[in-house]
Amino acid sequence: MHVVDVVGIRLDDAGNAPMLLLKERTGQQRTLEIWIGAVEAGAIAFAEQGITPSRPLTHDLTLNLLAASQVSVTEVRITSLVESIFIAEIVLSNGEVVSARPSDAVAIAIRASVEILVSPDVLDEAGRVIVEENVEQVSSEEADLEAFRSFLDNLNPEDFEKDA
Repeated sequence: MHVVDVVGIRLDDAGNAPMLLLKERTGQQRTLEIWIGAVEAGAIAFAEQGITPSRPLTHDLTLNLLAASQVSVTEVRITSLVESIFIAEIVLSNGEVVSARPSDAVAIAIRASVEILVSPDVLDEAGRVIVEENVEQVSSEEADLEAFRSFLDNLNPEDFEKDA
């Protein structure tokens, strides 16, 4: 398994859908691009920025429930790619392994300060080495990042609450 770091979230060029970017820490330093939902993107961004909402979000609640049960998250793994869908697991201190969406697993990993691991097969199949040769491409990515930051600036923790 290869350790990856969260590079950030950007909007894809085609549909402005959020993409989670994970980069291999060592080796070829390949990058994985995983499309995720806007709510999950917000949850990851909040965790990266250290924003604590007034009420716990789902990922915070999950960790609170685990802690109340005297269980912790030890690592998160992205294990496979099946029909263009990434499959992840959350590994717990009691030895249990729970299947999860990569976006949820990463949101929990950031909050729990644990490593995110990706299988070599996934990196071989979907990882890309990104070479920033073209200034226009970099500018486009910076514009995407700015657009996403604007989206996040207008997002509030209350947006995640459901009406009763």
